[in-house]
Amino acid sequence: MTPAALADLVRSSAVAVLSARGLDHSVLPEKVTVERPRNPEHGDYATNVALQVAKKVGLAPRELAQALADEIAGAEGVAGTEVAGPGFINLRLAADAQGEVVRQVLRAGEAYGRGDSLTGRRINLEFVSANPTGPIHLGGTRWAAVGDALGRVLSSQGAEVTREYYINDAGAQIDRFAESLIAAAEGKPTPENGYAGAYVKDIAAEVLRREPSALSLPEQQRHATFRGIGVELMLAEIKQSMHEFGTDFDVYFSEKSLHDSGAVTDVVTSLKESGSLYPADDAWWLRSTEHGDDKDRVVVKSDGAAAYIAGDLAYLRDKISRGFDLCIYMLGADHHGYIARLKAAAAAMGHSPDVVEVLIGQMVNLVSGGKPVKMSKRAGTVVTIEDLVEAVGVDAARYELCRYSVDSIIDIDLDLLRKHTNENPVYYVQYAHARLASLQRNAAELGLRTQDDADLGLLTHPREGDLIRTIGEFPTVLRRAAELREPHRVARYLESLASAYHKFYDVARVLPQGDEEATPLTYARLALCEAARQVFANGLSLLGVSAPDRM
Repeated sequence: MTPAALADLVRSSAVAVLSARGLDHSVLPEKVTVERPRNPEHGDYATNVALQVAKKVGLAPRELAQALADEIAGAEGVAGTEVAGPGFINLRLAADAQGEVVRQVLRAGEAYGRGDSLTGRRINLEFVSANPTGPIHLGGTRWAAVGDALGRVLSSQGAEVTREYYINDAGAQIDRFAESLIAAAEGKPTPENGYAGAYVKDIAAEVLRREPSALSLPEQQRHATFRGIGVELMLAEIKQSMHEFGTDFDVYFSEKSLHDSGAVTDVVTSLKESGSLYPADDAWWLRSTEHGDDKDRVVVKSDGAAAYIAGDLAYLRDKISRGFDLCIYMLGADHHGYIARLKAAAAAMGHSPDVVEVLIGQMVNLVSGGKPVKMSKRAGTVVTIEDLVEAVGVDAARYELCRYSVDSIIDIDLDLLRKHTNENPVYYVQYAHARLASLQRNAAELGLRTQDDADLGLLTHPREGDLIRTIGEFPTVLRRAAELREPHRVARYLESLASAYHKFYDVARVLPQGDEEATPLTYARLALCEAARQVFANGLSLLGVSAPDRM
């Protein structure tokens, strides 16, 4: 019996108990919570549903809990129930019923854990979106790992997800990038507020290789040449870096295209006509405070030029026009103001503010030898995605960046991630998968294979029960990770699964030794191990991390 099936049993039993007493069962939650107690001696699972609804129906919590416990106790697959504390119900399952989780995993395979809670949702997931003026730094690398993992998690629950990269190829930063390239091509120092580093010299040299006469062009044409080719080269490098990191985008959207197509002018005109913009101090302002922002925002400046938010307005309107009912923006730590601003923009255009969600990611620091790592060989001033991958590899980098909530600052210990020990979280999880894969190979050499009809009721050891229950939590973990936009829950779950498996491995021999014959318990444990291996593979895949068969 899976946790979901047990939750359904608890709810249907509660309906029966309340109905028998003439009480309103509509007070029951749509989904009853069934969780594993912290102390396994209290049972396999526990529910607080009696505490949730007792007052609403005029009963004492323990009275309702006892009636419900008695009702559930008679159900097939339930070994026992007891009321604890103020009205909790502890539940124990029969071994064969609990083992059905294993059979479900074996039947579902790669699909185990997937759900339909987001079926029908069309989600635009925008992340990284770093300016094409330099290599991806650590903040962008974090979003590359977390954003890609979030996209996979959302898709696992039925959502149609489009991964999108917004190319900031308009504005002053791109102009400074072009001037930096020209200075490098001329052998001059980097302009004030310009971009430095070996990569700038490399790109400048490539511009000259493509356009040998670029430096002799008139100033405006020279600037446009270095600007255009420079952005193209930098963006191609960013795409390659992302691909090598395991992160690919469905759409690369140009900010410049919004201005060139007239989309920015159109949205400004539309908002003026609707009254969402008002004139003041020779500028045009968005009435964003009417929609929860802390101040109104300038959309058209006093000199007639569009402010940056004008592009944001046009971009959001474009996303919605493409049929997305949820637009998730993953932005850096310095973008807190964008949360209210973008929601206000949606409201001003006549949409629900909830069409916009903004996730804010915090800083990432690298540490090696107990000291911070601050400089890049190539970028000069920041540590890049290439620096991190070169130091620890793609798998370790992605996993470590994904295993923390995005609103926490993280310190990545390079020395720890290089270790092949259980101290290293990604090694700990991947080694569990490799050990299970090795077990399957050894079983095959003995002529043994996982049997669909293995007697899973033989899995009565406490460590076996703990591993089964941990495996059974995977679908709930995925659903919650998608609902809360928190892929780190998957990483933390995999670590708890690895712990449960290693503890099982220490006490339960799976394969026969010497002249021993395989027994029904052998096949039951072999099925349990294959189910665990499958869940490791599924979870690691959702994080974009490999599940090696050998380590």
